[in-house]
Amino acid sequence: MAVHKPTIHDVAAKAGVSKSLVSMALRGSDRVSAESRQTIERAAAELGYRPNAAARSLADRRSWAIGVLVLDFNNPIFAQILEGVQEVAGSKGYNSLIVTGSADTARQESELARLLEFQVEGIILIAHRLSAETIKKMSDERPIAIITRDDVTGRNIDTISNDDHAGACTAVEYLISLGHTRIAHITGGNNQISRDREAGYRDAMNAAGLRSNIDIYIGDFTDAGGYQAANELLAAQPTTTAIFVANDLSALGVMAAVADSGRSVPSDISVIGYDGMALASLRTLNLTTMQQPLFEMGRLAMKHLFTRIKTPAKKPVRLRVDSQLHKAGTCAPRGVHD
Repeated sequence: MAVHKPTIHDVAAKAGVSKSLVSMALRGSDRVSAESRQTIERAAAELGYRPNAAARSLADRRSWAIGVLVLDFNNPIFAQILEGVQEVAGSKGYNSLIVTGSADTARQESELARLLEFQVEGIILIAHRLSAETIKKMSDERPIAIITRDDVTGRNIDTISNDDHAGACTAVEYLISLGHTRIAHITGGNNQISRDREAGYRDAMNAAGLRSNIDIYIGDFTDAGGYQAANELLAAQPTTTAIFVANDLSALGVMAAVADSGRSVPSDISVIGYDGMALASLRTLNLTTMQQPLFEMGRLAMKHLFTRIKTPAKKPVRLRVDSQLHKAGTCAPRGVHD
């Protein structure tokens, strides 16, 4: 015997409202009062009603979907950003279609092409390896919001990024305030974020009169990259007492390399990362870091993308947010070994 599935008409009858009001409420329209929305949502829950996304798209002639490209699922900060994106998207009645292309540019382009096939109404890039030309071409088809980078501009492109240069300066200045002068830097590789953070390191060292102590090793934004670069650093510069690392994930690899070398953090070497990933705050890691407002960056990006979908001619937004120094257990005053 077939089980009757509740319809939008059933929800409307139970809530004592019209079908059109139910439709607007369940897709997050701001034209529905809070009281009516609660009544409708309660009726839908009691009936076990699930909206038919395909039917809704056909009726509205729009997908109600946002495409999201995440560079790498291995880095926890992207999940924190994504939570902010999805909070706003859900409140507006949008679904999120999430893809990843890792560091493979061709794969990223292929995944984005697939999103366009699903007729997404906008695209959010959470870090990427795409060329400016590719992004601008894509923005001719759909509005785009880029999170973490601001080196691509266009009439249909909004950017939400951190002031990486200023954050790096703050990190190095903190190490200097603890008495460290032999401060090395492990980079995040060949990308704009890494270059900005390296520039901040250099400027802070120069400003403190430590130009001759500038010491840079090429890493990447992975724990393995941090581990390898730290091994090279520790072998070449045994008098180093502090390391500024381009991101938190790489900093975890650096801490492992310090331990494997027979030294300890922070009594022998202080380590400071960058990003503020939730994992770093665990008591077992207790990482000192430059903390970005990751969740808020996701919220802001989705908010501005939603506004651009409604108002395509809106002036492009280039928003920079500040990071905050999170003091924890991996940094300490310079010891006598320096």
